[in-house]
Amino acid sequence: MRWVIHGEEEAWSNPWLSVRRLDVEQPDGRRFDYHAVRLKDIAAAVVTRDGCVLLMWRHRFLTDTWAWEVPMGIIEPDETPQAAAARELEEETGWRADGLTELIRSEPAAGITDSRHFVFRTTSVRYAGPPTELGPVW
Repeated sequence: MRWVIHGEEEAWSNPWLSVRRLDVEQPDGRRFDYHAVRLKDIAAAVVTRDGCVLLMWRHRFLTDTWAWEVPMGIIEPDETPQAAAARELEEETGWRADGLTELIRSEPAAGITDSRHFVFRTTSVRYAGPPTELGPVW
């Protein structure tokens, strides 16, 4: 059974996301306001070499936590997910992929946001220069 969206309006937005109020109807006929985030799609690059994975140790101020992360970021307009993953890899680590293969795509928070996540993998990278954002840790 499917939910029906009767209407949608923007509550707030910026260039990266939009908070929306939706008028939805459940299959049982109940109708109510539902809030969702329309977020741009994300691309990530997983680099494996010699039994290691390229990761970045990053602090996220919103949750005040530190974690190991793979390079990732928002897919720009008119950019393919693969091109975005390659760009983010080089910007955040200084490493350039010699080719990327799609590993998985997912919608990790499909109940609240419509963002798709595209994850690519490579085993072949070469150093292109210092990162313009954050450096890598092997």
